[in-house]
Amino acid sequence: MRTSPDETVLEIRHLTKIFARPRTSIFRPPEQQVAVYDVSFSLPKGSIVGLIGETGSGKTTLGRMVMRLVDPTSGSIHFDGNDLTRLRGRSLRTLRKRFQMVFQDPYSSLNPRMTVRQTIEEPYLVHGVLPDKSQRRKALESLLLKVGLDPADLDRLPGEFSGGGRQRIGIARAIALSPDFLVADEPVSSLDVSIQAQIVNLFARLNREDNMTFLFISHDLNVVSYLSDYVLVLYRGLNVESGPVEEVFDRPLHPYTRLLVSSGSPNGRPTEIASTDTDSGPGQSPPLCPFFDRCPERVDACRNEPPPFRISGTTEPPVMQIPWMHAVSCHSPLGETLPHEKE
Repeated sequence: MRTSPDETVLEIRHLTKIFARPRTSIFRPPEQQVAVYDVSFSLPKGSIVGLIGETGSGKTTLGRMVMRLVDPTSGSIHFDGNDLTRLRGRSLRTLRKRFQMVFQDPYSSLNPRMTVRQTIEEPYLVHGVLPDKSQRRKALESLLLKVGLDPADLDRLPGEFSGGGRQRIGIARAIALSPDFLVADEPVSSLDVSIQAQIVNLFARLNREDNMTFLFISHDLNVVSYLSDYVLVLYRGLNVESGPVEEVFDRPLHPYTRLLVSSGSPNGRPTEIASTDTDSGPGQSPPLCPFFDRCPERVDACRNEPPPFRISGTTEPPVMQIPWMHAVSCHSPLGETLPHEKE
């Protein structure tokens, strides 16, 4: 572990996002879809926190809320003594240089008309950093070397690079101002397997050498297992399990996590469980188990009672995730019994 339990870069508390659905009829009331519901976690300094779950689980929405690209419906995001959800305009722009994002698609995240120099120089110009041109040129060349590109590439256009090269440009832009943390949203999913390994190793090196903190969003469990210190499992917008990555992957407690880990399917959807067209879970009744319709281990309590979110082997809720404890939202995960049931 490369983390310090006493240092926290970011704290997310009870974050929720509800989207309004388009009306299907003027005679029906507006409908809502809960994309993320009551999610809390933190980013210990120098750590990599993996965020996993199948398509539609709310991973990207959560990452964009952390970046303040999407406004949350409720909850708070605490960074350096500030609640980011309350900041607007100049106050938010001042802090934004300290947290950056690497996007999923390296083809659409770069302006095809801007050279590499213009792309990675932009953060310096926007935030008024390194006004001296010679110093800025040296910084740009150093950035390219750090991400595995050549300084001679500065005057090339993104269209002259492969997908891996474009993603390196995006990473260079994101780390230009040495941010406190990065949100990486499926940064290797659109790349060839051989290129994926290079980009993943680049993230690992940035974390190891620069002590950079990451929220790493992915459906690739192998990548998350290799990179991450901690992992949080989302299902239909709810945190169903979280903890140190070795514990969660080696001893998954929630039925969904176990099927996700055992399937190893590349799109993150367990092949053993049939999907359902019903809209139970967060969209209808957030307090109840969202996995009820698909769970092979459901019991009567799952139908009527909200599953407790508790530390493994106890009835205690995890008050803080630093240090991260293995916690699960389930009535009886992996055959565990609650203390009062052992008697």
